Amino acid sequence: MIYLDNNATTSVASEVLESMLPFFKENYFNPSSMYDAARAARVAIEEARSQIAGFIGASESSELMFTSCATESVNAAIFGAIAANPSRRHVVTTVVEHPAVLEVCKRLTHDGFEVSFVGVDKNGEIDLGEFVRAIRPDTLIVAIMHANNETGVIFPIERLARITKETDPSILFLCDATQSMTKLHINVSDNFRNVDMVAFSGHKFHAPKGVGGLYIRRGSRWRQFLIGGHQESGRRGGTENVAFIVGMAKAMEVAAKNHVEDIARMERLRNKLENGILERIPHSIVNGTTAARMPNTLNVAVHFVEGEGILYQLSSCNICASSGSACTSGSLEPSHVLTAMQIPFSAVHGSVRFSLSKYTTEPEIDFVLEKFPNIITQLRRLSPYWDQKNNKPRKQIES
Repeated sequence: MIYLDNNATTSVASEVLESMLPFFKENYFNPSSMYDAARAARVAIEEARSQIAGFIGASESSELMFTSCATESVNAAIFGAIAANPSRRHVVTTVVEHPAVLEVCKRLTHDGFEVSFVGVDKNGEIDLGEFVRAIRPDTLIVAIMHANNETGVIFPIERLARITKETDPSILFLCDATQSMTKLHINVSDNFRNVDMVAFSGHKFHAPKGVGGLYIRRGSRWRQFLIGGHQESGRRGGTENVAFIVGMAKAMEVAAKNHVEDIARMERLRNKLENGILERIPHSIVNGTTAARMPNTLNVAVHFVEGEGILYQLSSCNICASSGSACTSGSLEPSHVLTAMQIPFSAVHGSVRFSLSKYTTEPEIDFVLEKFPNIITQLRRLSPYWDQKNNKPRKQIES
């Protein structure tokens, strides 16, 4: 099997799994228990917290809270900010956010909040002028992703956060770094120094599903979201998932080793796949082609075919890819991201996302380049928009 859907989830690294096993067996104790046997579990959590906090440049490990996933982190950040700042009723986000943000914002509009959804251009890049105009005196929080999960387009978070804080230092800035964590530079004391909260999820960088994190800068006006016990310094009730927390810290450690080489290699293979598709398949385009993009992500639109058919045929060749966000893959509606980018009707349904990992190999890319053009040729034979005889789009009939 050739797995090129790493923006949906990643395999658990062998080193990560090995680090987790003791906490399923010898050190399975509840970290909140008072007896000596449970101490190792508590120590492991705090060591992981310190390690991850150091990885993102946090000045204090207490600024990091463990969660079950990025969706919980986003919910905790936004609803916790609302609880602590009841007088402010306005949120700024973008039209291309992950559903973890968009669905929360939709709920808020039903509850009487006002939400400004900032648009993007045809390349998927944020409209800076619209962003500046969206910020208001009653703005509570700005919630914007670091890198888009479908196209890989990177947003200028450093600039957006700086503009926000220069406009009003009391506005909270939340960055959804789910796709970018361990792949792009994230340092809350450096390029993210104006970012108040950072959400991420372990399963995007070879940790297991079911564990994530939320960085909350010291001094940020925020209240507890998940009510229960005293865990996470009273910020999140519920027994900590010790093995998975340890695994996420180990995954960050693994990602840091040979990081520059791994990123460069992913980008080289991504570019080889991109160039090969464009050369072999006429009437194909790369969504977000001239924007700064994640080094592992390629979203290609093939005109005059359906994405569902493409994915089915790829799967029959044991190639795993995606038509967009894994959270919306069950929908036949066109991607909200590509719709916002005004991708042509003839291509928006035929867009496929390939996302690589550090474990992707060159022979795998070669195999995809061998199979993918043939798949498109076969599907175009069935398309009413394709002139099979002349191997080109049919001329539009004037009504």
